[in-house]
Amino acid sequence: MAQWVGPALIAWHARSGRHDLPWQSDRTPYRVWISEIMLQQTQVATVIPYFERFMARFPEVRTLADAPLDEVLHLWTGLGYYARARNLHRAAQQIRDQHDGEFPRRFDAVAALPGIGRSTAGAILALSSGARHAILDGNVKRVLARFFGIEGSPAERAVEQRLWSLAEACTPAVAVDIYTQAIMDLGATLCTRRRPACVPCPLTAHCRARCDGRQHDIPAPKARPSAAARARKARRAWMVVAIDGAGATFLERRPEQGIWGGLWCLPEFASEAAARSYVQQRFRQPRQLRALPSLQHAFTHFDLEILPLLAECEGPAQAALMEPGLTLWYNPRESATGRARIGLPAPVKELLETLRQRMES
Repeated sequence: MAQWVGPALIAWHARSGRHDLPWQSDRTPYRVWISEIMLQQTQVATVIPYFERFMARFPEVRTLADAPLDEVLHLWTGLGYYARARNLHRAAQQIRDQHDGEFPRRFDAVAALPGIGRSTAGAILALSSGARHAILDGNVKRVLARFFGIEGSPAERAVEQRLWSLAEACTPAVAVDIYTQAIMDLGATLCTRRRPACVPCPLTAHCRARCDGRQHDIPAPKARPSAAARARKARRAWMVVAIDGAGATFLERRPEQGIWGGLWCLPEFASEAAARSYVQQRFRQPRQLRALPSLQHAFTHFDLEILPLLAECEGPAQAALMEPGLTLWYNPRESATGRARIGLPAPVKELLETLRQRMES
């Protein structure tokens, strides 16, 4: 049956697959790489405008490698999982310095780049040049597990190894690029995690899960955590919006590890008292703090309530308190005109834009 999968999916893709996605035109390894990284844990509809803006600014590896990280993060703002952007930038510099600016064509060299694993490396080479490499992203795991009736969770090592063997066996010797796109499309559009559309599926006649009526049981989910662990947590954070006479806002760069890694953010505190104390120590002649409307932001595992405190001031209390590379005064007007572009968390960007519009009205 493994030999039957490839031709069936290739024929289906010609009739019903997606052919007009922006990264499907001019399929260079670079363009495929950027799209594959952006599509990790992100829906196609969300990725499309980000991909187009990214390509307009960074049309090839060297422009990405030579750009400041802040500009890369600026174009990534709102896409989430910011480690992907940092890895892209590091990988581009590695390609520039170790591969003469040419995206490598050998599998081991591609897999060695930051942020690229076995499946992503295979997808890049298969889609861009038709090289025969199997892939096993989340969508493909689901398709193969259902079609072959593989019990257990793909998170288990033995199950994953079995799925890799099946992925290798199903990958055809020709038209690998079409097959690779087809099996990803099938998992994204028909063989979905919930409510799979089995009737129009090209594999339905021989799908073991479909034949046994178990398409909702396969693949098996990960072991469920306890009820206490599943309960969605809520956090509150007070953020200081310190604005000087020129309309610039004081920002701090967050550590690379953790939430919003490497982005510029408002100073954050666990209590209002700590935020007020910080303002008095850090800034020169601050006016009385004023609470701004709160913002809600959802992360994967918790909800964050942001409580902004506006502090109008005349700048830092001492010039020595400024730390190059870690703190800055950011004027949203300059970003709006194309200057001083930096990476900002989406809710912070929204807050600063609202303040900018209010100040200009």
